[in-house]
Amino acid sequence: MATASQVTTLIRAFKENDRERFITTAIQLAAHEAKLGHGAVALEIRQLVDALKTQPASAKVIPFKRTDGLEDMGDLVVPAHPEERLPEIILPQLLMEYLERILLEYRQRSKLQAHGMSPRRKVLLAGPPGTGKTMTARVLAGELHLPLYTVLMDKLVTKFMGETSAKLRQIFSCMSQHRGVYLFDEFDAIGGDRARDNDVGEMRRVLNAFLQLLEADSSESLIIAATNEAGILDAALFRRFDDVLYYGAPDAASIEKLLQNKLGVFWQKSSQMSSLVESAKGLSHAEISEACADAVKNAILHDRVKVTDEELQATLCTRKAKYTAVNG
Repeated sequence: MATASQVTTLIRAFKENDRERFITTAIQLAAHEAKLGHGAVALEIRQLVDALKTQPASAKVIPFKRTDGLEDMGDLVVPAHPEERLPEIILPQLLMEYLERILLEYRQRSKLQAHGMSPRRKVLLAGPPGTGKTMTARVLAGELHLPLYTVLMDKLVTKFMGETSAKLRQIFSCMSQHRGVYLFDEFDAIGGDRARDNDVGEMRRVLNAFLQLLEADSSESLIIAATNEAGILDAALFRRFDDVLYYGAPDAASIEKLLQNKLGVFWQKSSQMSSLVESAKGLSHAEISEACADAVKNAILHDRVKVTDEELQATLCTRKAKYTAVNG
């Protein structure tokens, strides 16, 4: 028998003409009936849902048809086809070695599978904003020539009981059908410590569902979870991932490489490198990249083919001053 919450959610969805929520709830209802041993009822509900999916929506606005094969995903994910490669990301040597290992194991996964072993596919990235976590996902997708599917957490997490878990199952089902790199950004939205949760247990159920789905997943997709707040994640998560990589502000060696990398053809050998590195300390990878972009723009607007030390110094200091002002 349907739970009271499922019935009320179904009626509310019908009243508000929320087709997607109506279908999602009906699918949950079918699963609930199947679990109770009511196979005939579950089958009938699924057949009705399948028939409903084939009917045109009554909404007046006709959405553009997706061409990525993810029609059933609605707006839960944003697909992209990154072209970034490993040399484009500047990270400490240890992190670079981890990424190279992930790429090596994935590319030679058939060799590992022949010996009953699995490649690294499930990776947790932790660190402050702008330190290269999203770029890492783009590089992995670019290197492996796979699409990148970014999961929209604001669309995934809803206030309706059971709906978030159902959407999670939908995403994990998609991983088996559409090979790619799946990025759960701002992962702490569902991965927070269960002991901290005060949301009448609903987010605990969501996290439990994620843990079960992650452990059971045997697709050929890469699953990347990224968080700015590793300290609030549930302890059970860490052993479910093949690797946990910690990101931070770039060190001196990384800053020097990053400056050269981002300036590109506008780079000229500097006699003030130590001073430039010092000015960049404390800034994230993203902030240094933005400072380099500002310096290149200045050079272009003044018809110069190289960035001078002075204007790079100025853009780095300007970028840092923004945060100094905010922090008092």
